[in-house]
Amino acid sequence: MKTSDQAKKTAKSKTRRTASAAAKVLSSPSTGTRAKSLAATVLTQRSPQGSFNVRTFCQRFRLVRPDLTRMTGYSLRSVDKWAAGENPGAATQRRLREVGRLFDGLSEIMEPEYVGEWLKTPNDAFDGSTPLQVIERGETDRLWRMIFIVETGESV
Repeated sequence: MKTSDQAKKTAKSKTRRTASAAAKVLSSPSTGTRAKSLAATVLTQRSPQGSFNVRTFCQRFRLVRPDLTRMTGYSLRSVDKWAAGENPGAATQRRLREVGRLFDGLSEIMEPEYVGEWLKTPNDAFDGSTPLQVIERGETDRLWRMIFIVETGESV
């Protein structure tokens, strides 16, 4: 586990250094047009600290954007804007981080690539509802309870 945490810290540090270097290139009056263009690309691709990257999230968990709209209650248009790089407001970012944490928890008990399919499969643990329907109803605590039971081996 420590190596994973160390790798994340190293990646964050590297990202910060890259963004810092890109910012310096953009602010320098002697920098050429091509270098400034590349630096601008680096900065626009970098997500702000703690932000939610829709594309990466959907790819990792094999989700389609309409599923994300169902889970969050936001419109497809909003989700598409975030996927294009627009930053959501603070309240929306909190909601997206909550969804991200839930999916990180799910990926601890199943392969991340399977989560999207699992969300749409009726489940007896949720009285025949799909996990996606459970999330839509605001009952994510039921999913967290399931994660806890699976992780700890607690009897039902």
